[in-house]
Amino acid sequence: MKLLSYRSIMPYMVLIFLNSIIYGQISNGSFESWTSNSPDEWTTIDNGISVNPSSFTSSGNYSAKVTVMTGSQSSTDLRQTISVTPGLSYVFSVWVYHTEGSVAARLYVDGYRNYSNENITGQWQKIEYAYTPSTSSIEIGLRFYDRSGFDGNEVVYVDDFQPSSSQLPPDNGDSCMETEITLSLTTDNYGYETSWILKDQSTGATISSGSQYQSSYSYSESFCLSDGDYSFTIYDSYGDGICCFYGYGSYSLDYNNQNIVSGGNFGSSELTYFSISTGGDNGGGSTLDGYYRSANGLSGFQLKSALHSIIKDSHIPESYSSIWDFYSNNSRDIYYENDNSFLDIYSENPNGADPYVYTSTNSQCGNYSGEGDCYNREHSFPKSWFGGFAPMEADIHHIFLTDGYVNSKRGSYPYGEVGSASYISANGSRVGSGTSASGYTGIVFEPIDEFKGDIARTYFYMATRYEDLIAGWENNNTYSDAMLNGTSSTVFEPWAVQLLLNWHNNDPVSQKELSRNEAAYQHQGNRNPYIDHPELVSSIWGNSSSRLTYNNEVININSITQDQDKRNYQILYSDDNNELIIKVKKDYKGKLSIINLSGQQEYLINIDQPETRFKTNLKANTIYLFRFDNEANDHTVKFIY
Repeated sequence: MKLLSYRSIMPYMVLIFLNSIIYGQISNGSFESWTSNSPDEWTTIDNGISVNPSSFTSSGNYSAKVTVMTGSQSSTDLRQTISVTPGLSYVFSVWVYHTEGSVAARLYVDGYRNYSNENITGQWQKIEYAYTPSTSSIEIGLRFYDRSGFDGNEVVYVDDFQPSSSQLPPDNGDSCMETEITLSLTTDNYGYETSWILKDQSTGATISSGSQYQSSYSYSESFCLSDGDYSFTIYDSYGDGICCFYGYGSYSLDYNNQNIVSGGNFGSSELTYFSISTGGDNGGGSTLDGYYRSANGLSGFQLKSALHSIIKDSHIPESYSSIWDFYSNNSRDIYYENDNSFLDIYSENPNGADPYVYTSTNSQCGNYSGEGDCYNREHSFPKSWFGGFAPMEADIHHIFLTDGYVNSKRGSYPYGEVGSASYISANGSRVGSGTSASGYTGIVFEPIDEFKGDIARTYFYMATRYEDLIAGWENNNTYSDAMLNGTSSTVFEPWAVQLLLNWHNNDPVSQKELSRNEAAYQHQGNRNPYIDHPELVSSIWGNSSSRLTYNNEVININSITQDQDKRNYQILYSDDNNELIIKVKKDYKGKLSIINLSGQQEYLINIDQPETRFKTNLKANTIYLFRFDNEANDHTVKFIY
């Protein structure tokens, strides 16, 4: 893993810093200055909102208390005009705090950009957007959008727009001449349980550490590191991580706007190793240039984050209706029958005549009663997984032309390998229970082998393009919960990672994918890196499956129920004694059933004391259901042992 040295980029950083003194500064971005209850320098405040000073802050003495009073978005803007340098890149950001969760905030940077997550209430969250202006002045600000449940009046707190003129320039005597790493941490409702340590691996010395945090608290610290090997460990003393048991805490370790590690759902601890090298070659692997040049020399999740920045920043979202024209121009069969009919991945028969074909744009869905009636737009990542929002809704990289009836059979099921089929399409695509060997026995949809690699590389694209959002999609419904693991790094459950790797390796990139990727690039400005460079998949996900967490905590890979008052347990293991250790946080008397994914009960244990130990012959790297059952609770969680 290679990180750039400040020695190599210092001349450019000095130039950027000198420019930023004059340009790109948001006036009164911290809302510290007010005149007659109006924030100074904010010249556009629409009549659908009221803005008042508040002592409830993310930082500093004041924030803006924004009261949204209308569902008419054209009346809810808060903006100002700033001077910028054309061609110079900026990262604009703001912190918002949702009180009820029925209004979303959208960052405005010379156009409407990224949304806040209105479902995260009771804590500060950051919205940011990287932008390179082409003019010398732009508008910056927020717009507020009503969501389901909006009652006509809701408060959102806003603070700390950056880059702000209220920022003090760094002390040149303390400037980092090596590589600067930044830790960003937001604690959950039990901040005192969180601590962390940054170590130099060559000497074992502790470089820095933190503990005794406030609850629901946001914190940032930077470290200046020389070349070498390092480790970062974050701990939760109870063992339920910082997300999403009691609050929505998170942490990230970053350098130069690239992510080393991020997460929050980690049990009792999470350990990350990383290296800093400012010279030499790139350590082997793929050499990236051109469109992917800024990711060259990276590996693992650092590489994934660099690719995320590339394909996000170049993505120019198109309308949902434009997909029909994309199909007409770029989804023709010139690979199999070569008859210029529409290429449907759910009906194509690569080894013979197709069961039916679509030749006319008049065959768009529409009503259907069976296969062959019409074709439509299949979101390989179902809309219900991401809430149906833009830009995911119209991202052509994951939306395929498919038969409407087969698409309806797929529904929102995850992709998988079917053991017992309840439906088989005319080309052999199947719906049914997943095989026990795959690690997931719920209902899945299995396309034919010809398109499995296409789907896998699409999923790796989605995990990368929406790295900044996808951690919040896990609990949107049962099926997203089955396949996503709630992280922005690995993204997928262990069974799904292995499935996608197998599909990727067994069905290599084809000419139809190369051509479609180029057409998508022309359509919306970004590319799928795993089609251009399929070797990057193994560099990022090839070693992503690990046994247990660093501090003997059995990994809770997802919870089937979400009631927070039921999550009062910690599960450890002891290699020496081959024991499982069950600890409960509150008074609890009941039974624990351990069930394998074939539905067989492996163990039934009475839990009637704060700590219970028992011998086990569970298999390592295997998923089990742990069911806690007493008179008050019936709670099931999924664990990998």
